[in-house]
Amino acid sequence: MPLDEASIAGYVARSGRSVNVADAYRLPDGTAFRISRSFDEKSGYRSKSMLVVPMRDHDNLVIGVIQLINKKRNRAAILQPVSLVEDEVVGFAAVDEDLADSLASQAAVAFENAKLIKDIKDLFESFVTAAVKAIEQRDPTTSGHSERVAILTVGLAERVNAVSAGPLAGVRFSPDQLRELRYAGLLHDFGKVGVREKVLVKGKKLYSGQMNAIRQRFAYVDKALEAEYLRRKLEAIRSGAVTKGEAETLDAEYEKRRREAERILKAVLEANEPTVLEEDNFRALMGLPTRPFDNREAEHELSLEEWANGPYLSSSELATLSIRKGSLSPEERLQIESHVQHTYDFLQKIPWTGEFELIPKIAYAHHEKLDGSGYPRKLTATEIPFQSRIMTISDIFDALVAIDRPYKRAQPVEKALDILTGEAKDGKLDTDLLRVFLEAKIFELPDFRAKLESKA
Repeated sequence: MPLDEASIAGYVARSGRSVNVADAYRLPDGTAFRISRSFDEKSGYRSKSMLVVPMRDHDNLVIGVIQLINKKRNRAAILQPVSLVEDEVVGFAAVDEDLADSLASQAAVAFENAKLIKDIKDLFESFVTAAVKAIEQRDPTTSGHSERVAILTVGLAERVNAVSAGPLAGVRFSPDQLRELRYAGLLHDFGKVGVREKVLVKGKKLYSGQMNAIRQRFAYVDKALEAEYLRRKLEAIRSGAVTKGEAETLDAEYEKRRREAERILKAVLEANEPTVLEEDNFRALMGLPTRPFDNREAEHELSLEEWANGPYLSSSELATLSIRKGSLSPEERLQIESHVQHTYDFLQKIPWTGEFELIPKIAYAHHEKLDGSGYPRKLTATEIPFQSRIMTISDIFDALVAIDRPYKRAQPVEKALDILTGEAKDGKLDTDLLRVFLEAKIFELPDFRAKLESKA
């Protein structure tokens, strides 16, 4: 209905005054509003007596109207045929107006409460969206991960709801619990905001600044070796006593030192990749000569001229390059793992309503394993919330197939599923949940595939 004074409802809404008419078809002269008979004509109805009262909120503002039509002498009467309206319908009395006003007051409260609840939910949804965006800005390499994990987690929980036999037959999630799972999935990595950014996005074993310094160092070494070789050769020529054998010795010595520097740089570049370091390569790397330092300041202050005399690597650089798997040192891995504790500490401070009170606990345990090998608390099966077990499968799968991480290659779906199966056989993941994940092909959910492929 248009909000104007041409209709009875519009007039009451605009003016805030109640209207009580005995016959809507016979309004008093000079009345500003009219009734549209189109509904009556289409339905075969006859609107006669009307009582329209405003609904007012706590600020006394009109937020709607209640319109009562056709008060009957006998409440059981049916106003068909239309001719019965004249006899059965009477006007609304003053007591009816009081009752309607009371009803309107209660309706306004109910309407405001519903609106308030919706506003709170919308506000919370906006907060979660903003939190996820903050995570992704902090760690762009995993952009989309939280949303994809939430999709997989809720999808698996919904499929568990449909299980009618076996150990999961009695497990059911209500709509509120599914929303709780979704929010936990979206916020499970929020604690990454508390991890140093350079550690969070570290793609290789050495930081880019360290690698640039090493490249610069070896470029200087190359020029220094060449300059020394040319100086010695020039001095020998000037002396007039150089023999062919001596010249060849100088050439061979220079070539040997140059190739040795090239070999070490090549070994550094290969070892810097976040792949598994094979045993032979590890032993070869550990056999390289290094220069020890008392502290990082002393290492940074060493001049290029001094580096050119060898050894060409520091002990700390070699220790970093000798990481056997991935790109993180044990200390850096602990920093990454601390994001779970940061997540819990943050989520604990939010005054969750009853239906969402488990969100902190669910997110807190998403890196725990059933055999106690997870982190941060080394929980075992009975201590891990069931919802967290669902999220763990989703989190691992997405991390394996994600195509946007600089420190690892995306795994094909088949390989990722094999890894999950192996983890379940080793007693780390819930085998019943993984069976549902595989049989229902949760990983083929359209929303998940769309989010994953959008990163390609």
